[in-house]
Amino acid sequence: MKGLEISEKFFYEYGLPMIEKEFSEYKDRIAAGLVGHGSECFGFDDEISTDHDFEPGFSLWITAEDERKFGFKLFRAYSRLPKEYLGLKVADKSLFGSDMKGVHTIEEFYSFYTGSGDAPESYEQWLSIPDFYLAEATNGKVFYDPSGKFSEIRDRIKYGCPEDVRLKKLSSAVFNAAQAGQYNYFRCLSHGEKGAAALSLNKFAESALHAVFLLNKSYMPYYKWAFRQGKLLPKLTETVTDIEKTVVNPSDEKSNKYLIEKIAFALAEEIRKQGLSERTDDYLEPYAYCIKNNIKDGNLRNTPVMM
Repeated sequence: MKGLEISEKFFYEYGLPMIEKEFSEYKDRIAAGLVGHGSECFGFDDEISTDHDFEPGFSLWITAEDERKFGFKLFRAYSRLPKEYLGLKVADKSLFGSDMKGVHTIEEFYSFYTGSGDAPESYEQWLSIPDFYLAEATNGKVFYDPSGKFSEIRDRIKYGCPEDVRLKKLSSAVFNAAQAGQYNYFRCLSHGEKGAAALSLNKFAESALHAVFLLNKSYMPYYKWAFRQGKLLPKLTETVTDIEKTVVNPSDEKSNKYLIEKIAFALAEEIRKQGLSERTDDYLEPYAYCIKNNIKDGNLRNTPVMM
């Protein structure tokens, strides 16, 4: 059973009864779920994942105001939940739980990811937050949220990224993919600089993968989960596999030449499908400027293409 399933089962078997019994007055003001750091929040946990931070538990989120009213009592009640469940043991830790699990304020949770305790609002805020933080703030599952306060912020982060921000990030990702993969990788190999070629290929792969997520209107998670999550996207799934193949064999010039051009073709085709360019070639750099020209906000449109 996956960690997210264990967490939800543990909550409904022990957590919710505890809330209904000891906090009936406040039960409609408490949210519960498992969101944030860790492979289990993405559903990618396996046998290896159990070597650290893998234990039964869940998060309880309350407002800062409610934390002052009954937060400490809720901390204490959570600490009295069973220390073993489905063969998993809870490690000794502070009363306040681990980074993910335990009792936290809604503001505390979102402040870690956005710096404000709320969803980003301005273009500057959206652009300053790494996509993997936005992915973590919206992954996992909310099991219980009668008031809807936690989920309302979550939904604004998940679905509320301004189109101009997406286009700005996409133009930069496409430009970097062109520079690193279609240009510098081969030049570095021609100079015999295999280390620089490997770095160029990694830059290409990361940028192309980021572009795939942005073309899917999704946030790319932390790099070690990016390929696994990318293969679950509805668009350009085969392209994700092709990108992965390039970094597995960084010195295979013949294979990577074919793969880079195949990847570029797929990205260019999707860019055209989304109405962001009318070009017909496959060199990605001009596409970056076409994408940038679709940005409606003049100040953002006139910033350099590279972020």
